[in-house]
Amino acid sequence: MGLLDRMDKKNPGVQPGASVVEIDEAAALRDRVHYQVVETLNKRDEKHGGSTSEAETRAIIDAALEQHASSMARPERNRIAIEIYDSIRGLGPLEKLLSDDSITEIMVNGAKQVFIERKGKLLQSDVTFYDNEQLLNVIDRIVSPLGRHIDEANPMVDARLADGSRVNAVIAPLSLKGPLLTIRKFSSTPLTVENLIDYGSLTFKMAAFLEACVKGRLNILVSGGTGSGKTTLLNVLSAYIPYDERIVTIEDAAEIQLQQKHVLTLEARPANLEGTGQITIRDLVRNALRMRPDRIIVGEVRGGEALDMLQAMNTGHDGSMTTGHANTSRDMLARLETMVLMAGMNLPVAAIRQQIASAIDIIVQQARMRDGSRKIIGISEVTGMEGDIIVTQDIFTYDYGDGRSAGRFRPTGIKPRCSDKLATAGAGLKDEWFR
Repeated sequence: MGLLDRMDKKNPGVQPGASVVEIDEAAALRDRVHYQVVETLNKRDEKHGGSTSEAETRAIIDAALEQHASSMARPERNRIAIEIYDSIRGLGPLEKLLSDDSITEIMVNGAKQVFIERKGKLLQSDVTFYDNEQLLNVIDRIVSPLGRHIDEANPMVDARLADGSRVNAVIAPLSLKGPLLTIRKFSSTPLTVENLIDYGSLTFKMAAFLEACVKGRLNILVSGGTGSGKTTLLNVLSAYIPYDERIVTIEDAAEIQLQQKHVLTLEARPANLEGTGQITIRDLVRNALRMRPDRIIVGEVRGGEALDMLQAMNTGHDGSMTTGHANTSRDMLARLETMVLMAGMNLPVAAIRQQIASAIDIIVQQARMRDGSRKIIGISEVTGMEGDIIVTQDIFTYDYGDGRSAGRFRPTGIKPRCSDKLATAGAGLKDEWFR
């Protein structure tokens, strides 16, 4: 499909307070310039057999505006040039939202309704699409470079942007309100543990303990609900991994941002149009074991890959990390049992629980609070088995307060049993952290 087939057909955004005549004139000018630019780009790409560069595209837009709007004020010309470029090469109206670092999530509910999340609160944006066709074109631009497709036969897709931001799209016939697009943005500068302490997500003592756990090669499971900050915390914890270790990351859509040099990133692949060629997270976990990793990081376990992840943790890949969806640490252990059963191995429950107790050392429970903030509400240690029950003990908890007083983080006073193992690894604990 050529660029001419993707042209937007309706009026562009205009400055507040513009008259009807000014709106019509701006729309007509934009359409004329847009059409000419698209026609020029199509001819150029066909002649040279490739895609025109960003700089060349901007030069063509500027030349067309000079021809059609030489008397227009420079700020207005620049605004129209940006709109045309975003519509042709970028993500259209979304570019404005993606460039705003204060926005953490973008939710498009059809062409005329776009919500954003800012500081944990949902707000309706003044950004809209001209129609569902333009929104579908934007979705196609996101998923096509990743080798994925979305159509009536495959109306759902998970993808990512170049910066790692997570993308989910749903179209008709599943969506009755028009195309739905959700983008969970990642910060252009990765967060550090100091940032999380400043935001009130955890305390210095909790951060110091988690640093020791990572450096001491304990296996860590980050648990929490949707949007609770699990992947963000995983990124922060991964910064403590020594730079001389070989790390393999495995995800549905690559979004973990590690700072180390020796990182191998694997991404699952959905089935193609013929229904073949699918590579699952479980396939990648099994293959990763043959790649001589020091640590394996799985973005999220949600199915049979949990069994392979546990086996990896039990067979020499200490210090591995993953995330999972659950509201409490006990719920996370129960979900792990269910996910292992999804592998179809028909293992007895006692054997599954023994695998979990041997593999997982620390469970970090994340939660999204009512005010939109994210906090670590619990750090628990898996201490082993008593009969058929997995035994855990809380190291840090969060007291929510009584409504009149603010919540606070609290050590339980229990010194972790893993302290000897951490001391042997050179990552000793301080008693004062747990008082």
